[in-house]
Amino acid sequence: MPVAHQVGDRFDLVCIGDVSVDLYLTLALDQVSVDRDVTGQHLVLPFGAKVPSEVSATVPAGGNAANASIACARLGLRVALAAYLGADAVGREAVIALQAEGVDPALTRLDDRVPTNRNVILRVGHERTILVNHEPHEYHWPYLRPSEIPAWIYLSSVGRAARRYEDEIADWLEARPEVSLAFAPGSLQVARGVTELARLYRRASVVVCNREEAAAITGRSPSDEPAALLEAMLALGPDQVVVTDASAGAYGATADRMMHVPVFPDHAPVVDRTGAGDAFTGTLVAGLVAGRSLDEAMLRAPVNAMSVVQSMGTQAGLLRADELEVLLADAAPSYGLRPLT
Repeated sequence: MPVAHQVGDRFDLVCIGDVSVDLYLTLALDQVSVDRDVTGQHLVLPFGAKVPSEVSATVPAGGNAANASIACARLGLRVALAAYLGADAVGREAVIALQAEGVDPALTRLDDRVPTNRNVILRVGHERTILVNHEPHEYHWPYLRPSEIPAWIYLSSVGRAARRYEDEIADWLEARPEVSLAFAPGSLQVARGVTELARLYRRASVVVCNREEAAAITGRSPSDEPAALLEAMLALGPDQVVVTDASAGAYGATADRMMHVPVFPDHAPVVDRTGAGDAFTGTLVAGLVAGRSLDEAMLRAPVNAMSVVQSMGTQAGLLRADELEVLLADAAPSYGLRPLT
């Protein structure tokens, strides 16, 4: 059940980003192939054919910001989602799904000109390729009443037409120094480069991205040492940086120290890796919003990432706060934060 809050309570967190309906299709291994070369792995489908698939799950309100908002709501925060959806049936279903999770839709807008985003996740084994759809919404940062101004905002993936929107958010943050920013740039934001988003990187209390994104943002190589990537990210101006690195865990840094946390050991077989990054980031941000140190937040984030991959979809495995603490308390002695030298 969602955590009960009093009407009029200040938001702990406002999450900002595109929302999508996510359809999961599982492809049979004998119908497709995965090629590997120096550029990475490539999913190969027979062109012009009808490829059998199985509908494995549907997430009515998916996307980075929605996934993170639900993670934070389950961990006990009062969360609102600032997003644009189509004023269509699936858009209204997404709002209902968010409300059922305790996410306040007061800042979610239904657009009668543009449909709701739809993503298709093609699953092969535990891995996936996501066909991403960002509809061209006319984004505008809303007026927030005093009771709606949050302690933190979390900004993630938005569409190509969002440059003015991001500038409006940066303007608003500059006028609200008491509001902290967590920034987890989406793929389109990473591709646009640092210059357009320099104010957001500089204003951020924490920036979270994966190793490949950190390299793209800073112009370095993904093969660089984690410390070099962290230093390059800190040079953009954020107070704290966290860089995730798949099975190698995650690395964090402040101005005076760096640290590493491994992945949390799986308690059951992996079902679907989609959403692990959002679970990690949402949990990390929830910890910081709740007043935990970066160390404490980094210890907890991999626990939720582990839990999410043991269920289908991005949200089914997200933990409540008490469930997370039980798993953390039972962790093997080998799990813990270590200084990065």
